[in-house]
Amino acid sequence: MPLSSTDRQTIEQIVARLAPESRLLFITGAGMSADSGLPTYRGIGGLYNTEHTDEGVPIEEALSGPMLHRRPELCWKYLAQVGRAVLASTFNRGHEVLAEMEGHFARACVLTQNIDGYHRAAGSRNVIEIHGCMHTLRCTQCRLRLSLSDIDEVTIPPRCPECGEILRPEVVLFGEMLPAEQVERLAAELESGFDVVFSIGTTSVFPYIVEPVMLAHRSGWTTVEINPGQSEISHLVDFRLPLGAAVALEAIWDRYRESRQPAAGSRQ
Repeated sequence: MPLSSTDRQTIEQIVARLAPESRLLFITGAGMSADSGLPTYRGIGGLYNTEHTDEGVPIEEALSGPMLHRRPELCWKYLAQVGRAVLASTFNRGHEVLAEMEGHFARACVLTQNIDGYHRAAGSRNVIEIHGCMHTLRCTQCRLRLSLSDIDEVTIPPRCPECGEILRPEVVLFGEMLPAEQVERLAAELESGFDVVFSIGTTSVFPYIVEPVMLAHRSGWTTVEINPGQSEISHLVDFRLPLGAAVALEAIWDRYRESRQPAAGSRQ
């Protein structure tokens, strides 16, 4: 899909705010992995746009910590759906772009809501997986950890081979606390400051996803939103690209690299 003249103008303005000494924060949501074939959670193409599950409970209740303890078979029914989607695909060009950009700026950090592990698989090193990662299971009793490569190889609900208790993915379920280590890492990154904050493919409904953008807005840092639809922070950002993540990021990255090339005929 060709870029519109408005999109190209916005990209030029974004690129003008980038320099090798820039400190960048990329906040990514489900839209980041849409080009990998993963449906988003809510919004355009949402995985769970219906109000209730087959069992008549909200999906947030089905995918909650209390439900895992009370009815692990029900919770795991929907965890398995998510797991199959995640494990059946891999990173896309948008993930690759962020990994490439990491080595060309003073500092780059990815704060992701996604549990697919695609940022690390694509090569990004400074990644805060605030909701955890689906690729690892741990025992709810003895804390044994196992790598998960194929959801169909485990029984539902899966049980620990050591003690027989329920296994769970190392992800944050609804109603659970965020991992303290990741929260502390995010606080330290924000304390160090950024020059440009990108919000990519997220509806920004969680306070800890909205707050970095609000902090950037208050601090005078440049803010960019990449999202086909409107979100909770659309009115706050300096620049907005209503595009898919991979298309927008590659266009920004290509134009930035072009801008760093010496002009034809110039002296080196």
